[in-house]
Amino acid sequence: MMDLDEIEKDLLKQVADISGIPAGAYNFRVNGKSIGRKSTVNIDVKPKTTKSGIDVFIKANTKKDVVHIPVILSKSGHKETVYNDFYIGDNSEVTIVAGCGIYNCGVQNSIHDGVHVFHVGKNCKVKYIEKHYGTGPSQGKILNPTTKLHLDESSYVELELEQIAGVDSTNRLTQATLQKDAKIEIIEKLLTHGRQTAKSNIKVILNGKNSTANIVSRSVARDISKQDFKLHIVGKTTCRGHSECDAIIMDKAKVIATPSLDAKSLNAELIHEAAIGKIAGAEINKLMTLGLTSTEAEAQIINGFLK
Repeated sequence: MMDLDEIEKDLLKQVADISGIPAGAYNFRVNGKSIGRKSTVNIDVKPKTTKSGIDVFIKANTKKDVVHIPVILSKSGHKETVYNDFYIGDNSEVTIVAGCGIYNCGVQNSIHDGVHVFHVGKNCKVKYIEKHYGTGPSQGKILNPTTKLHLDESSYVELELEQIAGVDSTNRLTQATLQKDAKIEIIEKLLTHGRQTAKSNIKVILNGKNSTANIVSRSVARDISKQDFKLHIVGKTTCRGHSECDAIIMDKAKVIATPSLDAKSLNAELIHEAAIGKIAGAEINKLMTLGLTSTEAEAQIINGFLK
């Protein structure tokens, strides 16, 4: 294992589900520095020369490879903006595991702004997993991810974007442009509590004929936390787009969901669904009849909702 303390190892486990050196290509970033990097025959990981970040080049026809690029911040007051670009060759199948974990025990804010740009070739199949997690006794754990994707013809991308817990402030921007027969699925899950705030802006442009988008946002807001979601689909030709925003609101929290559908073609089929509400008392009572306390029943419902 690399030279990580126990806190950093826990952060790594939370955001990337690894406890050692992974197989395949990787880049580990801790407090602004790369502490480990590896390329493979099919995947080349290179540091940028003009700004902070990496370029990941995936050869055409690469099959079922995995790239890990987690980021850890354990030094209070550390602030960074990181730019990562992914160039994915035609006919490739790859999983990219990102994520950022912050531990803050000081008086200063710790901030990670990550800008990820994906250039996806033709006939590709890409899964991108990004988890965010904050811990430590201090406030000021701030994560602002930007994810931009360009999908070429007949490519498929699945995004799993998850904020596990402990992030005090996040401003999330996700944008995608799809060409002919391309398809994207975006699944975003957020949990806020205390005084935390979360903003998420997702925009998908269906630029090519028969392109498809499915966006699902699920969130839980507790205490006096605030969430603001904007979901925007633009259909420029014969295409299909669907977005769904579901939120559980608790205590004195606030949730705003703003859908936007922009059909620029008679053949664009765009649908949006949204629901914000509290946990039904009948659900809690049902679980309590099985021996759970009200607190345990509530936690079970939330876990199932965000699963």
